[in-house]
Amino acid sequence: MKNKLIDFVEKKYFKKDIPILKSGYLIEIKLWIIESSKKRLQTFKGVIISVKNKGLNSSFILRKLSYGEGVERLFLIHSPLIYSILIVKKFFFNKSKLYFLRKKKKNFYVK
Repeated sequence: MKNKLIDFVEKKYFKKDIPILKSGYLIEIKLWIIESSKKRLQTFKGVIISVKNKGLNSSFILRKLSYGEGVERLFLIHSPLIYSILIVKKFFFNKSKLYFLRKKKKNFYVK
């Protein structure tokens, strides 16, 4: 059971405009990247292979193929570095953890 004080402090850090994310969704996420004194937006597009819902510590793992190499990145859902999350397409699987996609050599979502 969580402490009420912790819930009260965490409440102001929750984002309101986050869509419901599930494994298998193809999403496009825009992040703030800080390089020396410049700040810019970078896009990361891939498939969600895992989702963990733990309140403020909620996270998901996003996987994409870049030049034939698989790239995975873990994102905190309520991070201030995330500018926007856009669901591009919904793929439905019977599993909640899609780790079998690590063995795939091609993007299954590209025609």
